[in-house]
Amino acid sequence: MHLRKRVLVTGGAGFLGSHLCRRLVSEGHDVICADNFFTGIKDNIVELLTRPNFELLRHDITFPLYVEVDEIYNLACPASPIHYQHDPVQTTKTSVHGAINMLGLAKRTGARILQASTSEVYGDPQIHPQHEAYWGHVNPIGERSCYDEGKRCAETLFFDYYRQHRLRIKVARIFNTYGPNMHPNDGRVVSNFIMQALRGEPITIFGDGSQTRSFCYVDDLIEGFIRLMATGDNVTGPINLGNPNEFTIRELAEKVIELTGSDSRLVWRPLPNDDPMQRQPNIELAKSTLNWEPRIELEQGLRLAIEYFKTML
Repeated sequence: MHLRKRVLVTGGAGFLGSHLCRRLVSEGHDVICADNFFTGIKDNIVELLTRPNFELLRHDITFPLYVEVDEIYNLACPASPIHYQHDPVQTTKTSVHGAINMLGLAKRTGARILQASTSEVYGDPQIHPQHEAYWGHVNPIGERSCYDEGKRCAETLFFDYYRQHRLRIKVARIFNTYGPNMHPNDGRVVSNFIMQALRGEPITIFGDGSQTRSFCYVDDLIEGFIRLMATGDNVTGPINLGNPNEFTIRELAEKVIELTGSDSRLVWRPLPNDDPMQRQPNIELAKSTLNWEPRIELEQGLRLAIEYFKTML
């Protein structure tokens, strides 16, 4: 029997957070889910509310939180451009003040703390695929900067707390992830394409569709989180977590049309500012350190996501 831990998941009612909460509860841990419901949805965690080892707090992590915990997963931050550009100042506050508050909590309680960072710290990359030693190519004053630079600053804070206070930190850089519990209107490419296909609407492709993304199914990503948190204190990351199989946006659109049996057609729109042309993780570090790599192929994962989105219609 493994040790029962007290675990805080910030952003726990969101897409990734809800899957993580479910996994931790199923393993018998005491889970506190903190969420301000800016993008999180109570439906994502409704079946956990009756579990005695699950607790829900409506809380915004830009304010301090006083709880007793052994581990903290800091996932709170709107992660899709539609949501994080809605209130960019608040997005930066969530990343920066939120990190300071959660690091302060970890310092007081001696907890291990994992930061959900992002592949966006690499910006529009000049190397391909992206590995952890690459410093990135980020516009500090663009429309996406509130998220990109907020997450970069959070990583800075984590490593300063590590050096200054010997905090037990873990930093995961998450690449495109998809699956059930995604917000249907979050503007991300997988949810966009599936919802448009299910409604029989034209599928909107920004740019010429040749830009590439690598799509990781959510269960694979959560496994990466759990393995990273379980590593020794000498493993801090940052570690890339994502699926290295690369697809063009056009290929994704055509695959979604095929799997939904939709008669949607493709329409083209101008590419948004600072939209990266390539996004592919080098996951050699995750393989060697965590013995982790994704197992779920795109077609299998898309089928599961499509079944979920059908229930949203």
